[in-house]
Amino acid sequence: MLKKFYKIIIFPYTLLLLYLMFFGMGRKQMDENLLTVQPIISTINFIKGCISWKDAFMIVVGNIVMFMPFGFLGWLFPSLKQLKNLLFTFVSAITIVEALQYFSRMGIFEVDDIILNTFGVFLGFLIKKNMEKKFDRFIL
Repeated sequence: MLKKFYKIIIFPYTLLLLYLMFFGMGRKQMDENLLTVQPIISTINFIKGCISWKDAFMIVVGNIVMFMPFGFLGWLFPSLKQLKNLLFTFVSAITIVEALQYFSRMGIFEVDDIILNTFGVFLGFLIKKNMEKKFDRFIL
């Protein structure tokens, strides 16, 4: 039952995330391309410059939580049931999305986003594995 729901919801969810990454929250095309490749340091600097800790927390945690559903992609694509394949595929895809943000100037290419989003996928994968062990009969 849960797998069927996931199959229905993941495509629109992916489109919603792409919309948010490129157009949501009042995004407008920037005058110049921005690239941050200092892992962790750029996020720490962002947090320091944030209006509030609550805003910083929501953005950092949001970058993790919003990508957790992609940890369940093994339900759709059997080749992504293995963590190594899932992470390789996801890192490749999210790097392309970040590059599109950079080249379209509709966002910033941030290595930290790739790291945080991938951590979200990893957590989603762990949750999926745990659910499959405990609730296998309810998932089908």
